[in-house]
Amino acid sequence: MNDTPGWASPGSAPSDGQSDGQPSGQDPAVPRPAGSPDQQDAAPDKWSKQQPPAGQWSAPGAPGQQPAPGPQQWGGPSTPPGRGPGWNAPPAAAKPGVIPLRPLGVGEILDGAVSTMRTHWRTVLGISLTVAVITEIVAILLQGFVLNSDASTAVLDDPDATVGELTGAMVDVMRDTGVLLVLSLLATFVVTALLTMVTSRAVLGKSVTIGEAWQDARPQLPRLLGLTFLLPLMAAGVVAAGALPGILVAAAGASEGGAALAILGGLAAFVVALWLMVRFSLSSPALMLEKQTIRKALTRSAKLVRGSWWRVFGIQLLAAILVNIVVSIIVIPFSFLAGALSGDGMTGFLETGGNTGWTFLIITGIGSVVGSMLAFPITAGVSVLLYIDLRIRREALDLELARAAGVQQSGPGTSGPRPGS
Repeated sequence: MNDTPGWASPGSAPSDGQSDGQPSGQDPAVPRPAGSPDQQDAAPDKWSKQQPPAGQWSAPGAPGQQPAPGPQQWGGPSTPPGRGPGWNAPPAAAKPGVIPLRPLGVGEILDGAVSTMRTHWRTVLGISLTVAVITEIVAILLQGFVLNSDASTAVLDDPDATVGELTGAMVDVMRDTGVLLVLSLLATFVVTALLTMVTSRAVLGKSVTIGEAWQDARPQLPRLLGLTFLLPLMAAGVVAAGALPGILVAAAGASEGGAALAILGGLAAFVVALWLMVRFSLSSPALMLEKQTIRKALTRSAKLVRGSWWRVFGIQLLAAILVNIVVSIIVIPFSFLAGALSGDGMTGFLETGGNTGWTFLIITGIGSVVGSMLAFPITAGVSVLLYIDLRIRREALDLELARAAGVQQSGPGTSGPRPGS
């Protein structure tokens, strides 16, 4: 038997129900003429290799009478490229919800995330809008009262600034950027966890309200809170540990060498942190759907991602690029509008490179809310569907999902690697 899901490759070994004497590529359902050589001596090598199409010839002794066409036409323009005679199309996998119940390709994962948002838009957009509004309010308050990087930006633009001033300004900018990135990461994890319940129901073709999603997620919220803080702190700790030697050298007096060492160490640590974040990127769906503890959810994610790190990283990177394009299309017009209505107008906005006044922050914040409301569901859906896809590939979860949805798979062996995925 062939292990490839859903279809047997041409030229493969005969299946359990196929006789070894059957000619290669011959469909057993194709009618044969009475008194043909194979009925006389059952010798497949005496058959001509160029048989007429099924249903287009008459049996001897019955002129003008044609048998019913067989299930598969031989050759002809309808034969798929690269497929030999007798090839049958693979059975379609069951699709009770937003994805087919089989190993998924990259496009199917992205399409499933968008389909979930489109099919259950009230629940999905309600959750994402709430999280986006709360996140943006916190970000505006932080930028207005705490994270004022105008002075640091001026130092970085000053060609006469000393190495110490440049180092301090860079640290301030990295701190401000890091805080906003962590805030965005926290919001993404929260949305992913809450929408896990919606996506898991959408896979089965079932709808869920915000109240039902809340009831399903509530028992795991304390653990989710710990996981939400643990992952960013883990990444920040790794990056800080990599930059620490350079910071100590700079504090000892060798500012130039220390700064270079801190940058190199920070870059190396960033690669390690990225590897860990991808490795543990499925811990939130595992925690919510499997009711795991934080430690077991991290272990579960690492087990699922093992051997598929580059695939998981590539799909998440592609989703991030698409999300950023969507957000940019929405946010950029709001940024120009904010620049025109704040400070010295558009001329002052372009000359100073931006204005962080309250008018600017509020208008750009509105644009960010709209962009995040559309971006969060895609990011969350990709994470959940990646988790489901890896479980289908490794644990035949599609069979369990088919039973839960009340449908029957079209054919055996649907789990496993999928060509082109």
